[in-house]
Amino acid sequence: MLIAAFAAASMALVALVAGVVVVANTPQQRSSPGGTDLSAFRDQELLARPAPAEIDLVDHPLYDMTVPPPIDCDLPDLDVDSDESWEGFSRQAGDCLDELWAPVMEDLRLAPELPDVTVTDQGLDSDTDEAFTLAYYESDVATITVVLPNVREVSQVVPANEHEVVWLALMGHEYAHHVQNSTGILRVSHDLRRNAGSEDDELDTLRRTELQAECMAGIALRGIVGPESDTLDVVNRHFNDGGDLDTHGSATSRSQWLESGWDGGTVAGCNTYGADADQVG
Repeated sequence: MLIAAFAAASMALVALVAGVVVVANTPQQRSSPGGTDLSAFRDQELLARPAPAEIDLVDHPLYDMTVPPPIDCDLPDLDVDSDESWEGFSRQAGDCLDELWAPVMEDLRLAPELPDVTVTDQGLDSDTDEAFTLAYYESDVATITVVLPNVREVSQVVPANEHEVVWLALMGHEYAHHVQNSTGILRVSHDLRRNAGSEDDELDTLRRTELQAECMAGIALRGIVGPESDTLDVVNRHFNDGGDLDTHGSATSRSQWLESGWDGGTVAGCNTYGADADQVG
């Protein structure tokens, strides 16, 4: 008696694996099914787990991309004292940034999860100056969070007619971290920081990551508000005119990288990882 059992291979790229078991009560000649023996065409390498992609922070395909074309973005007016207004403004800014960066992701053949955008009325627990965080990006849950108590405090020294563009710049910076995460850059940067041989090396990597995000914020600002505005001057005046930070770079470096993104024709202008140390100080 002949019992035939066929099992599909566990991986999609393997076409077919056939197994035949023969049980006989009396000796008999095994019949030949004829046709082609598919086992001769099996490639065991297809069963192997793919090797992880190598991410080169200095020579990354992202830098070959042209800056995304301008988009129409109808940002709502922002009432900095209203939680509801902050939520609406932040989410609309997030939607515009999704649209702006979509062509770059498509050209890189990436389809990342779009980030969630939220706000919180809880400040971060720290007394240090650098913990005065206006917003932050969480790569493990792909979420941008705006810290309302802090942005409201800063808003007190920002003219009302400049609120929208200043906080759009903040959103552009945090969204840039999502671009870094989607392209693998952020993961490698985190690994370099964890394995740094000294605090100076760790801070150097962190500054390169943050300054690249600032440069990409420049790309986003130009793409959303257009080049015929004083946006760059406004943002630099409020964020980059003073206050050197070990983690985010000097005021001069932040201003220069924001302008590099604003003026660049390709994302190569934001290659902070390939820049000399004095450019990311």
